[in-house]
Order: sequence, then C-alpha cells, then structure tokens
Amino acid sequence: MSPAKSPLDDLRIERGPDRRPSSNKAWLVIIVLAAALLIGATLWWHGRSEIVEVHTVVARSRSSSGADRAVLHASGYVTARRKATVSAKVTGKVTEVLIEEGMKVKEGEVLARLDVSNIRTGLDVAQAQLESTRLSLQETRAQLKQADLEFKRATELSKDHINSQSDVDKAESDAMTLRARLARQELDITTAERQVTLWQQQMEDMIIRAPFEGVVTTKDAQPGEMISPVSAGGGFTRTGICTVVDMNSLEIELDVNESYINRVEPAQPAEAALDAYPNWKIPCKVIAIIPTADRQKATVKVRVGFDKLDPRILPDMAVKVSFLETAAAPSLATVIVPKNTLQSQDGHDVIFALQNGRADRRAVTVSDTEGDDAVLSAGVAAGEKVIVDCPAGLKDGTLVKEKNHE
Repeated sequence: MSPAKSPLDDLRIERGPDRRPSSNKAWLVIIVLAAALLIGATLWWHGRSEIVEVHTVVARSRSSSGADRAVLHASGYVTARRKATVSAKVTGKVTEVLIEEGMKVKEGEVLARLDVSNIRTGLDVAQAQLESTRLSLQETRAQLKQADLEFKRATELSKDHINSQSDVDKAESDAMTLRARLARQELDITTAERQVTLWQQQMEDMIIRAPFEGVVTTKDAQPGEMISPVSAGGGFTRTGICTVVDMNSLEIELDVNESYINRVEPAQPAEAALDAYPNWKIPCKVIAIIPTADRQKATVKVRVGFDKLDPRILPDMAVKVSFLETAAAPSLATVIVPKNTLQSQDGHDVIFALQNGRADRRAVTVSDTEGDDAVLSAGVAAGEKVIVDCPAGLKDGTLVKEKNHE
C-alpha cells in the first residue's frame, strides 16, 4: 500500500538531469565561434596592412646571335709570343742606329753598330803575329832541310872514316832540334789563327742584328750612347737598342676566374672584340690552358689564338673574349636581369620573383655580367617577373603589389 500523497507535492517543479549541461555546451560553442571570427578578422586586417609595393621587370632570354652563344666572357690583352729587346753581347758605344719605330726587319738584318776601334787594333796585331809565325815556320823548314842534308853527308863521310862519330851525332841533333822547332811553330800558327778568329768574332759582336723577322716597336738608343747587356752605370748606360716583335705570333692572354675554368677547353671556338674596334668580331680559338693557378688572384691563364691575323691587331691592345659553346659543352639556359635585382644572403646570390602576389625567394647562379645586366644560368626562367631594388626586410612569402610594369 503506497503512502498518502501530500497536497504540496503537486506544487513541486520537476528538473530533468540533462537540462543544465546542455545549456553550458551551447554557450561554449558560441564563444569559440566568436573568437575564431575575431582572430580571422584580425589576421585578415593585419595581412592587408603588410602588402608591400614593389617595382618589377621581366627576365628576358638571350637572343640567338653568335655573341649570345657564349658560355663565358673574359678580358685580357693581345701579346706577342716572340718579342725581344735586342742588345749587344758586350758593352760598347753606339756609333750607328739603322732602324726606326714601325720598320719591318728581316732575320739577320743589321740594326746598329758599336765602336770597333779598339777591337780593330787588336785584330791587326793578331794578324801580324800570325804572319810573323808563318814566316818563322818557313825559315825553320829551310833550316831543317839543310840540317837533314848535313846529317846525310856526315853519315856518308863517316862510312869512309872521314868524319868522326861525334860529327854525325851533332848533325843528327841539329836536324832533330829543327824538326821539334818546326812542330812547335806549326802549333803557334794554329794558336795565332784562332786568336785572329777571336778578334774577328768580337768585331762581329759589335754589329747588332735582328734575331728574327718582325717589326720594330721601340727605339731605345741613339748614336753616342753606351750600351751594355747588363744594367750598369745607372741611367747613363742603355740595355738595348730596340724591341722587335714578330707580328705573326700575336695571341691573347686571359686570366679566367678559377670558378669558371671548367667552361673552357682546348681548341674551343671563341670570339674576340678589341676595345679599339668593339663591333669587329674576330674568330679565334683556345690554344692552351696553362696548368697552374694564381693563388693571389684565384685565376687560371688561358692562351687564345687568332684564326686569321689582321694589321689592326697590335700588341698590348685590350680585348674581350667570348668563349662559345661546343658540342661537348651544351649551351646554358641563360636569362638576363638588371644587376639591381640581385641580393647577397648567406654568401649566395638570391633574387625575389613575383609569384601569385607574393615574393618568391630564389637562389640564382650568375654566370657573367654585361654592363648593368647580370646573366643567370639557373634560378629564374625567361618571362618571369623579378623585383627590382628590393625593399628592406622583404622576405620569402611576403604579400607584394606591383607599382608599375616594365
């Protein structure tokens, strides 16, 4: 039997067990959504305020001209493989100079003469001594002939017991003495002849001749000046008569940065442009790569020869050389951008390209420079927009807006 229900039980409010927790969850969801909207709006507004205005240019591809087929550019000078400062073997006074600048000379041609007065006197004495020795030799031969006859006669008489043995011995001794004297005088003649040859060579040494065929580029001495093969007497003694250059031996010497020497190989075709004739493209070819590097300059010397020489090519002219691509060295996909698009970060060359409204940081490889432009072999493709004069603090992924289009 259930207990009796009180009238107050009808006035009691029943509370379900889930009603309070449901209310709390709804409020939590509302708060989270509001916070997310607030954060999103803040980030959106912040992003709008960080848009950077920049100038851009379009990276352009190289044209297909011969100059743009180059894999490397370098500067150097025209040099002569055969070049000589002509001097004398001995010190002497110049009496005659037979050349002028620009004169063509042949091998062995007389360029100048030195004073030979003292040498000529010595040569005259040597020739006189030679002649005297020859006359003495003739006299000794005559005496020897007479001594041989005396010895023969003494021997015959001794057989008939007319002469004594001592007379025979004396005649034999006289003949032997003269025979020894004759041999010595023959050697004296040889010595005198060589002495004359020595003085004649000294006379020849006073005549200065061209060592090879070429062109006189400098005239360094005048008649009356002293000349010596070694530096002596300060500024009063010259060390050379002139400088002769073999124009058929002209070539180009270049110092190539060792970082790019792998782009050069023997017999590689190239084009040279003299600073004096910048629009004249001269075909040439790599002769040799000198197998050593300059530690101070970090360069390797390269010799380049002309395919055909021309009178306009002169020694010591400044020249720029473009090393052309070969079948063994495929061409590099190069583009050209202004130098002011480049930046150095962490020791590397970088560039900022415009990609979907943001700055895209690229590491690039600079293969060469041409005036105000840089030649890139990697990092940027032709037709892409790159940022010029990057603003300070520009980072990868920064929102950017173009100010103008070039």
